[in-house]
Amino acid sequence: MDFNLNEDQQAFADVAAQFARQALAPHAAQWDKDHTFPVDTLRQAGELGFCGLYTPEEDGGLGLSRLDASIIFEQLAMGCTATTAMLTIHNMATWMLASYGQATMKDTWLPDLVSGNKLASYCLTEPGAGSDAASLTTKAERQGDQYVLSGSKVFISGAGSTDLLIVMARTANNGAKGISAFAVPADAAGISYGKPEEKMGWNAQPTRMITF
Repeated sequence: MDFNLNEDQQAFADVAAQFARQALAPHAAQWDKDHTFPVDTLRQAGELGFCGLYTPEEDGGLGLSRLDASIIFEQLAMGCTATTAMLTIHNMATWMLASYGQATMKDTWLPDLVSGNKLASYCLTEPGAGSDAASLTTKAERQGDQYVLSGSKVFISGAGSTDLLIVMARTANNGAKGISAFAVPADAAGISYGKPEEKMGWNAQPTRMITF
């Protein structure tokens, strides 16, 4: 098996390494010290395509493989691990919306998500369930043509500072098969955010509890 990067992968890695050296590494320590969430820098990453790495091309992303994305993330993490971790989460949430979202929702959100103009959080972890999807208790109950969410999420990266929440909630009682994903505007009525978690490092991305 050949573990060498192909020409395209090497080009991706070189661009990511340059961005890490110039835009991330010089500021990483200060961001962590000051608890700064570098939104403008994340937007710069979006200009390079780093906010929609494996989102399909027809949805505005680069359509790369997960391996290609990992090569890019590896280089970015050398500049700032916390900021890169936020990018991985944003990419995951953006891909989910592109892959499974309704057309109107995709039209509303994807252009800004893949460009980095808006950011997304992935909301799975809960106080009593951790990240075990089969044990989630947050509920989504249908009322007319809407769903009403009730429950809490914890340790959510970007919470309180992102624009869209991809929320896993229970719509049926049959374990993991009863979980659905909802795209929720982060400023929707009925959402409250807890205080920032105290962490040893990783302070360049806010982490909070969310209550629905």
